[in-house]
Amino acid sequence: MNDSRYDLVVVANRLPVDFSVRPGGGVDWQRSPGGLVTALEPVMQAADGAWVGWSGAPDLAAEPFDADGLRLVPVTLSASEIERYYEGFSNDTLWPLYHDVVSTPTYHRQWWDAYRRVNQRFADAAAAQAAEGAVVWVHDYQLQLVPRMLRDQRPDLRIGFFDHIPFPPVELFQQLPWRRQIVEGLLGADLVGFQRGGDASNFVRAVRRLTTHTTRGPIVTVDAERGTLGRHVRAGAFPISIDSTHFDELARSPEVQARAKEIRTELGDPDVVMLGVDRLDYTKGIRHRIKAYGELLDDGRIDAARTTLVQVASPSRENVGAYQELREHVEVLVGRINGEFGELGHSAIHYLHHSYPPEEMAALYLAADVMLVTSLRDGMNLVAKEYIAARSDEQGVLVLSEFTGAADELGAGPLLVNPHDIEGTKDAIVQAARMSEREQRRRMRRLRRKVMSDDVAKWSQGFLGVLQAMPRRHVSVVASSGSATDPSASSSGDATSVGSSSDALDHALGALVASDDAAVLVGLDFDGVLAPLVDNPDDSAMTPAARDAVARLAALPAAARLHLALISGRDLADLAARARPPAGTYLVGSHGAETGRVLPDGSVEAVPVDLTAEQAQTLEATFAGLEEAAAEAPGAWVQRKPSAAVLHTRQCPPGTADAAIARADALATRLGLPAMHGKDVVEIAVVRTDKGAALAWLRTVVEPDRPVRVLYAGDDTTDEFAFASLGAGDVAVKVGGGETIAQHRVTDPDTLATALNGLAATVGGRADDRSAGAS
Repeated sequence: MNDSRYDLVVVANRLPVDFSVRPGGGVDWQRSPGGLVTALEPVMQAADGAWVGWSGAPDLAAEPFDADGLRLVPVTLSASEIERYYEGFSNDTLWPLYHDVVSTPTYHRQWWDAYRRVNQRFADAAAAQAAEGAVVWVHDYQLQLVPRMLRDQRPDLRIGFFDHIPFPPVELFQQLPWRRQIVEGLLGADLVGFQRGGDASNFVRAVRRLTTHTTRGPIVTVDAERGTLGRHVRAGAFPISIDSTHFDELARSPEVQARAKEIRTELGDPDVVMLGVDRLDYTKGIRHRIKAYGELLDDGRIDAARTTLVQVASPSRENVGAYQELREHVEVLVGRINGEFGELGHSAIHYLHHSYPPEEMAALYLAADVMLVTSLRDGMNLVAKEYIAARSDEQGVLVLSEFTGAADELGAGPLLVNPHDIEGTKDAIVQAARMSEREQRRRMRRLRRKVMSDDVAKWSQGFLGVLQAMPRRHVSVVASSGSATDPSASSSGDATSVGSSSDALDHALGALVASDDAAVLVGLDFDGVLAPLVDNPDDSAMTPAARDAVARLAALPAAARLHLALISGRDLADLAARARPPAGTYLVGSHGAETGRVLPDGSVEAVPVDLTAEQAQTLEATFAGLEEAAAEAPGAWVQRKPSAAVLHTRQCPPGTADAAIARADALATRLGLPAMHGKDVVEIAVVRTDKGAALAWLRTVVEPDRPVRVLYAGDDTTDEFAFASLGAGDVAVKVGGGETIAQHRVTDPDTLATALNGLAATVGGRADDRSAGAS
């Protein structure tokens, strides 16, 4: 038996293999295709990984074994546990609740007890496989208690959780009798990932409503009320994708292209082939799709003799009553339409209650002129992405429900529909069927650029990269000269003494610039970091000490390889006017939506924000909605930015801003946009970005051919995105009080300026040494 422990452990409901029992009692297995294993296999093999999951059969016990370079660790479930944990609580309680109660959830205490027991079994198995300090990645709604159970056993682990389905608004989620236990279970993770920004916001709102934990933007502080550092949990969106290259290659193969032609011939060579591919699930909107199609035939808007709908409905959860009812309803509806509009040798609808291998699916995608995805609620919907990846011919039209995560990602390429609006869905289907080849090509090119570049490997690497780069939780505090440490600054953790904390920051900055090969990027927020916070943003100005430090950094010679960037929530023009930064400084405004650089003459070379017509319309609605929210609180006002609207409540009397903030949150939820909470501000942006993404972009810009280490200093919750994006060797500095994931803290801008002056002196000395050595 292999007694090794593993540096990466994946925990999912199912193993990536299918088991079968031989007549003699032995067990065989074969690889089961799936996007998750495709995404994780290279990472797991490189990291020496193990996969914990259920075999898929009742009472099938097996020892851990190796398969295709992966260590597989089966978890045994009894028939009763499958009925209660899987079919019951997971799929008849959580699934409908998390999908906007499309079907009514059922609540049974026995199901909850089974769910808890099985989650503990998964956690125990993962804990036994994980090496010291390992990364454990837990997947999906069946295992939401595992992160906390693991944390209790193994506090040394880095734990990530990814929710593959939607996370509901708190107004729905709080129907669950065990709502707090679920939230606390997820908060055992360091990083909780979701498909959409709105899902992450829903989770953070649930934390605020149902627990006493502190939330600052996407960061939740757990157990801070005990007077200890506690833990910091980040919630964020990590939209999943597919192995797009594989689907592209499949669709280009001669065998698949020949099969696609065969399919059209078998269908009677219709003018238009429409395709739906779904699990037979009530969330997929299959009945709405078929109803709309049947009405189009009845209206005569499409020709029943020259049009065919192929509906692939893979079997799903056939022991759950709601799914049995759905199958009966769909089959009756299909039979009625075929009876009314079918002809000898031609069916209006070809209904296929089967699953098919990837090769057949790729051929179906190639054969289909129109792809219909009409989900009532969907975390992502990978079928839409598979269709796009298969269309290397740049033909075909995607009709896509606006209630899918894919709709957030794919923008203006698909025809978006509300599947509850049958008339609107019918109009979109007709538009798709009549779309010119030129328009199809224009749309499909845009869609393929997105899907081919953002594949499933990028998704897994992105999530694990953020998880592994999250800074450790110890915070050093440096007080201003001649003052005691600000009590609020150390409230988040085990702060060391002022003197040793100063030494810790000095040591970190020395290590930052020690490498002769790396460049250094100094990223600084403006308000609260270089300039003290003031009630009127127009009065904000750098302190003399901060301005001197910025000037010294900017004046370093090119040999120093140090680059300066100001990264602010202010819009770019306002940031330049307030900061008056020196030549060569990179500027990032609106939390990353705007970028520019200061030219030698002091002007700013800016990259303008280019909003789509839809984004511009949404921005106007956002501004109007925040104006209504501001009316709830005296002193509140709304700022318009090129890509966002911001509610300011700093001038509100104490306790009067809550109603305005609540309305802002509700507005963001209604628009499907994240609400970014800062110090007395709520910002809703139509361009999705943050300061962490801005830092990632700057790393690639300042010196593309050289590794770049980063010092980032910020004071607000919006800066936590930047702190969370930093990796080994980088330095995060929090200015002032409040919870943070940064390793170091200074109490005020002038104390930060002292540290920056020290950094400038060190870097300047090393630059002189380099120049002397070169000569």
